[in-house]
Amino acid sequence: MGNSGSNSHSSSSSSSRSSGYPGQSSQRATQGAQSVSQPPPRRTTGHSRGVHPGTRANRQPGSYSTGGGRQPSANGARPGQNQLYDVVIPPGVSGGQTFQVEINHARVNVQCPPGMRAGQSLRITLPRNHNSSNQNRQAYMVTIPAGVRPREQFRVMVNGQELMVTCPDNARPGTNVRIYPPTPTNRNQGRLNRPQIQTFEVQVPAGVQPGQPFALIANGQRVLVTCPATAGPGQRIRFQLPVHGSGGGKGDVSVNAVKLSYDKDGWSRCIDPGDMKFHWVLNTSSEESKTADTDEFDAQNYAIVRKINFSGVGTVPGQQENVMAHSVEFSMHMAEEVPTDARVERPPHDEAQGALYDHSDLAKVHGQKFSEKLSWFREACLALRTPWEEEHTFIFVRRQYLMDDSIKGIMALDASQLRNMFRFEFIGEPGIDAGGVAREWFQLVAEQLFHPDFGLWQYSAVNQMCMQINASSGVANGDHLRYYRFTGRVLGKALFDGQLIPSHMIRHLYKHLLGWPLMFDDIEMIDSSVYRSLQQVLEYAKGGADVEDLCLDFTVTEEMLGESKVIPLVKGGEDMDVTNDNLKLFMESRLKYQVLDRVKDQLKELLIGFYEVVPEALLIVFDFQELELVMCGLPEIKMEDWKEHTEYLGSYESKKQNHQVCQWFWEVVDEYSEELRARLLQFVTGTSGVPASGFSHLQGNDGNIRLFCINSISLGTSLFPRAHTCFNRIDLPLYTSKQQLKDKLTLAVQLEA
Repeated sequence: MGNSGSNSHSSSSSSSRSSGYPGQSSQRATQGAQSVSQPPPRRTTGHSRGVHPGTRANRQPGSYSTGGGRQPSANGARPGQNQLYDVVIPPGVSGGQTFQVEINHARVNVQCPPGMRAGQSLRITLPRNHNSSNQNRQAYMVTIPAGVRPREQFRVMVNGQELMVTCPDNARPGTNVRIYPPTPTNRNQGRLNRPQIQTFEVQVPAGVQPGQPFALIANGQRVLVTCPATAGPGQRIRFQLPVHGSGGGKGDVSVNAVKLSYDKDGWSRCIDPGDMKFHWVLNTSSEESKTADTDEFDAQNYAIVRKINFSGVGTVPGQQENVMAHSVEFSMHMAEEVPTDARVERPPHDEAQGALYDHSDLAKVHGQKFSEKLSWFREACLALRTPWEEEHTFIFVRRQYLMDDSIKGIMALDASQLRNMFRFEFIGEPGIDAGGVAREWFQLVAEQLFHPDFGLWQYSAVNQMCMQINASSGVANGDHLRYYRFTGRVLGKALFDGQLIPSHMIRHLYKHLLGWPLMFDDIEMIDSSVYRSLQQVLEYAKGGADVEDLCLDFTVTEEMLGESKVIPLVKGGEDMDVTNDNLKLFMESRLKYQVLDRVKDQLKELLIGFYEVVPEALLIVFDFQELELVMCGLPEIKMEDWKEHTEYLGSYESKKQNHQVCQWFWEVVDEYSEELRARLLQFVTGTSGVPASGFSHLQGNDGNIRLFCINSISLGTSLFPRAHTCFNRIDLPLYTSKQQLKDKLTLAVQLEA
């Protein structure tokens, strides 16, 4: 919401250019999407909304959405659906810029998609609840706060309502803008949404500088507070903390704790009362914090998080399908600088007040057992799903053209339709989709997408059970980014519908899906040789040597189709030598390249497609290991096969599984639930996946067979088991009792710290 009343979705169109004409779509006979308000006599390959799929004998490939017999409304749009309008890009506007149009006396901001120019026609989508006139709505002037840039959002309170306002392109901090708050549907809405405000007074801790955030506990809540510019250590400051009730209709629930402590990598999420979003906080002592502020690279604590800023939407130029191409800023930032929404908004069909879930709900669920989290997540997806009677979608594919038909059908859908209930059918084959056909479709499509021969994915260099994005995917397929968007939609829809994906991804991709901090150790799972080389450089510098002797510069060399390509890590990196003074910048740049820049375009499309189905805030109750289990399911582990194909080293080598400690180990694993066994596999091998041919074909980072291995270490070396995922090896201390082994092993596999 900004000074223009409404924001819109835009898409390219070659239909009538009458600005502001709702409802009707292009009537071209193409293989793209066809949106109609009443059932037409023909069908087209792609997507049709409001179209009956026809008889089994004459069905055509594509996706068809219908409202379960509900009639269109008078203006051509079915109840519960968005309205379509055609607008013309005005002179002087180019791709990425925002312009305003007037539709039914309301001003609307439209984002011009990249690649389009003045004079071309766009199709924009306005939500069904869009108020076509601001004449009867009261306007309010709000001031853009400091630090807010154009297109960023900030919160304001108007008549007890908490609103999100988007800063216009031509505005800056201190500028007054006019907003039109939505009209309450009942007189009690303002009181229902009004949060309780509490004021707290705290003392700024030692070492905190003006403008620097610090964490504290206020009324049982862990929150972030930013030190004012005029304050310093030892001074007392005041801040206000909104206390929201549950948005899920469960009554006013006070937040007992809004810290999400995952006990992994040393990071936790906690709420910031300034923006009421979750922020990452490193759980370190004051001494460790001082160490992190030095000019040395902190391999243990330095972390970055990807940031996705959706600033508009449009259609991919030159494509017929209704593919939404978000204007997205995609970058990496320090973990503490990237917030995550703490609210899951209600879907359009739910007209209740408030958020579906807020930070208190998410914090409560986060602390539950994995099985309870999973049950809650399934219920949340059901609440977000579009009711069958409002709209549902049929997907018809030919088995021999499975991928072509599937991508045309799925990519022809609007993002809002991805939460419809889907019904799949293989054309020409008998059967009703009661779940089995959908399960087969997800299985077959995922197998093709992730197969290395398809060119999008390749086996991880560290673990052959995991797949990683192919950095050279564009060489063999010029349309590869569209396939990554499709892959994201498939993964998101599978998660949303409770379907399992047979392919496991490399660990840091699950972290990207969660907006999780990525650290130096994550490089090891991507390329162990690069990880070891960088470790040696750090050790060389710590030993007092001059890094310049290694003759390194700020570039990496990639092999593509037999040719070497030099890629600069920073601007002018070819001419920058790595020295002790800039080693920290070199390590940070290399980490950023390995976890993001190398596959940035592909990853961006994957994440956009994924979040078109699943709200990011809904996922923060999981950690990255739990997310893999939710998406891929618990593995079927045959204990006898596992025991038979295990190697033993050190003190365990002579007696093998007959050694007392090894006997205790297997007894404990036998007693474990399926979840804990899967977590043990994740701890030792890096993934919960088991080769189809069993543990005898477990591979290491070199692609060779490396069986599960148990190695002995002394208790003086470590109290807890240690894992070496590149070698599928666990270092198991020589414990003195079974209970001691069980306690330490269980804690290690659950925390994975």
